[in-house]
Amino acid sequence: MTIALDIFRALADSSRLRIVALLRAMELSVGELAQVLGQSQPRVSRHVKILTDAGLAERRKEGSWVFVALGEAARVAPVLAALDAWGAERETVADAARLAAVRADRAAAAAGWFEAHAREWDAIRSLHVAEDQVEAAMLRALDGEPIGRLIDIGTGTGRMIELFAGRASHALGIDRSSEMLRLARAKLGAGGLANAELRQADLYALPMADDAADVAIIHHVLHFAQQPGAAIQEAGRVLAPGGRLLIADFAPHDREELRARDAHTRLGFSDAQIEGWFDAAGLRPARVDTLEGGELTVKLWLARKTGAPLREVKAA
Repeated sequence: MTIALDIFRALADSSRLRIVALLRAMELSVGELAQVLGQSQPRVSRHVKILTDAGLAERRKEGSWVFVALGEAARVAPVLAALDAWGAERETVADAARLAAVRADRAAAAAGWFEAHAREWDAIRSLHVAEDQVEAAMLRALDGEPIGRLIDIGTGTGRMIELFAGRASHALGIDRSSEMLRLARAKLGAGGLANAELRQADLYALPMADDAADVAIIHHVLHFAQQPGAAIQEAGRVLAPGGRLLIADFAPHDREELRARDAHTRLGFSDAQIEGWFDAAGLRPARVDTLEGGELTVKLWLARKTGAPLREVKAA
């Protein structure tokens, strides 16, 4: 009964109901919530605290930003079901439009940065950690089984395709940036990789059917993602049962300047965050590697999609 009272008290305000509806769509910073709601950040922070105390929301600090997401599904799901039954979503049409604007602003900022820095992409990566160490660790993580059908999500200049296509039956690299793909095509063409192709697409809507890939790679891309959990969910969708997802990204850090200078949306990820997203996507954690050195620490997270083991696939 105490839990129920806490929940009903937390929802006894239209602003907090609006926040719950917004968080259903995506994880947002307090500043972004304030932008959508048209309220001050201190006021929004107070609403978020009440929702958090009731277990309906979770806060996570990244540098000077605080991101907010829905709380545990067991507590939140009945609330969402009730809101759906009552038709509460009809009250959030204006908020949804403003949220779309926030999403567009995020995407435009990231896309503009990628287009402006496409030629420097490999060099920028090398500033953070020795890339040969990361690549060697990735090769070890995926060793022992055939690659099969590979998708490189956020392929950039195509380095992961270069690295793994020789062991794959087919390799697909996707990226939103046409300039990145132009550079990648030039690089892969020079390498004579006949089993590789590139497509312009979004990491939240991969151009593959369900169960169509055996290995998916997200290499130093997730910290740019607006919705990392959704990106992992989509990667899980295209993996066949027993397929593997390998993520290379940064451990949590406080290098706030990377937001403005290099368009990083997230300042690294904890093991618990990644494993939570794996679980939601039907993936089972299989391996974690930590690579010290350089300005930032790199982590490798390997997961396997639940189901039958990966079948034997010969490389082309």
